[in-house]
Amino acid sequence: METRDDLFLTRAPTARRPLLGLTVLVVEDSRFASEAIRLMCLRSGARLRRADSLETARRHLAIYRPTVLLVDVGLPDGSGLSLIRSATETAPRIDVVLGMSGEDFSGDVLAAGANGFIAKPVHSLSAFQAAILQHLPVNRQPPSPRSVTDETIQPDLIAYRDDLNHIARVLDDTNADSTLDYVTQFLGGVAKSAQDHDLDAAVAHLRKLRRAGDNPDAGVVALSQLVQTRIAAGGPL
Repeated sequence: METRDDLFLTRAPTARRPLLGLTVLVVEDSRFASEAIRLMCLRSGARLRRADSLETARRHLAIYRPTVLLVDVGLPDGSGLSLIRSATETAPRIDVVLGMSGEDFSGDVLAAGANGFIAKPVHSLSAFQAAILQHLPVNRQPPSPRSVTDETIQPDLIAYRDDLNHIARVLDDTNADSTLDYVTQFLGGVAKSAQDHDLDAAVAHLRKLRRAGDNPDAGVVALSQLVQTRIAAGGPL
């Protein structure tokens, strides 16, 4: 018996919707980044599913195999590199596996077996499409010439505020080194995606304190206060 997924996967890509017929699993804990990818998949014709942790992603992959797997390197329950390794070593292999981060983990991602690396933030729809299409087999490519657009994607700031509320709860829970590793990686990516330069600078300052071996408390307090200011304002000022 054919399922809705079976029918979806038989749909051929078009010049205007080059990812039509593809299913994308994005493993990303940021609501803001996930919303950007959702909008890009919608514009491109791809069907999207989301996991916000390694555990949730592994449950997804135990049930079905997407055409494209997008994995953020920094996740709340571990490194996305471990998921990339397991996904690329499993047969049959997912057609396209890409790592993502706001930091340059391209070498680590490729060493883990991924097809490529996407540097966040990604606002260009055509760049997002190209990052996937260049690794697809010939029979999954859209007809030529492909319709190239200069459209940029801007997610709703409600998702940005959700991310800030999430990280505020994390900061309230503990200031352990492992927690601060996650906070700086998460907020660094969110700040770049939202083009929030003050938040990005606060994250960079906290990183600098920690790398120098200095007491990070002042940096944590400053970052926490800025996060609370953004929450109250509903987004970047």
